[in-house]
Amino acid sequence: MAAAELGSVQVERATALSGADPLARARALIPLLEASGPAIEQAKELVPEVVEALLDNGFLRLLLPPSIGGGDIPLPDFAEICEAIAIGDASTAWCVCQGNVSAMSSAAYLAPEVVRALFGDRRAALAWGARHNRARAVIVQGGYRVTGAWDFASGNRHATLLGAHMPAVWPDGTVRLSPDGRPEDVTVLFPREQARVTPEWNAIGLRGTGSDVYEVDDLFVPDAHACIRDRSDLRRDPRPVTTITSHLCYATGFAATALGVARGLLNRTVALARGKTARAGAQPMAENHGIQSEIAQLEASLRAGRMYLLGTAREVWAEAVANGGLAMDSRVALRLATTTVMRQATDVSIACYRAAGTTAVLESNEFERRFRDAMSVSQHLQATPWHLETVGRWLLGSDQKPAFL
Repeated sequence: MAAAELGSVQVERATALSGADPLARARALIPLLEASGPAIEQAKELVPEVVEALLDNGFLRLLLPPSIGGGDIPLPDFAEICEAIAIGDASTAWCVCQGNVSAMSSAAYLAPEVVRALFGDRRAALAWGARHNRARAVIVQGGYRVTGAWDFASGNRHATLLGAHMPAVWPDGTVRLSPDGRPEDVTVLFPREQARVTPEWNAIGLRGTGSDVYEVDDLFVPDAHACIRDRSDLRRDPRPVTTITSHLCYATGFAATALGVARGLLNRTVALARGKTARAGAQPMAENHGIQSEIAQLEASLRAGRMYLLGTAREVWAEAVANGGLAMDSRVALRLATTTVMRQATDVSIACYRAAGTTAVLESNEFERRFRDAMSVSQHLQATPWHLETVGRWLLGSDQKPAFL
């Protein structure tokens, strides 16, 4: 399917495609997501019909093991699904990426029976956010006493579980250290109803993610529901996807989301140009040589970014399957690809918004909402330019251990 056609898939709901592959089912959801976009933004959460569609298609358990009914799909396929869903609605794609990577990267470090208990139900969904400074997990007999607050819990409003990351400390306040002598964070999982959630998510874009603040006070979490993530020596799930750190899995999905948002905007820019004559223009937009050239360049830029991301993800995935792990050069390559593509896709989104002229500023027009979503995607940690410094240091021979790889 041509990239320009991705945003106009006109087929039945994915639940009717019982024999179709996951990517085909994701593309089949685009019309529903496009139609639901305004309601999702207004509600500041995924609307029930969208949540049910995600559950019906297993899109909240794409990276979980098959032993509990998970999709166990390759990382490049996951990226394409995030891209397709983002063409329909950015907030939905964001929740799909965030929820799937969170579930995978915690379940990989828990006992199989605990994974089944927490994630076995088809409606199981996990959300978590970034911690505030006062968060801590006090080590006690049989588990932890957890106190703290966290924000940016994307997708928590349809989640059954919340997670939290924080330093593990001894009762005297001393921080527990990892084998290499660094402070050691612990991740804990608990039912959403055990937290106090403040439903206030006021952001420029991605409003449908409902990325609320939540907190707990002296909550006991058993050892069985706690783990130390991204420590290869502690993994219980040996699948290839678990050899790729959570940071790089998030980055891959969010870069694909940025591509999908840009594709949705570019599709609309093309459609607008085919039928609009600018107020100050003497000819239809589609006959303007400058616009013709710009559309071609934007299409080339977006397709190049897509091929760069998916090509790198496929190389990395092949190595993870063959070797059961990744060399640092491969981790660096994926970091460079994801950061670069998020920035390139953002540039395409900005250009599409500007090309639409005054049409794009009206709330009644999709350009405005999609542009705000694109800007919010661009502000995430995974798109920050200092990742490029990390990559550059490594390429220039620094022996400093790269971060977020």
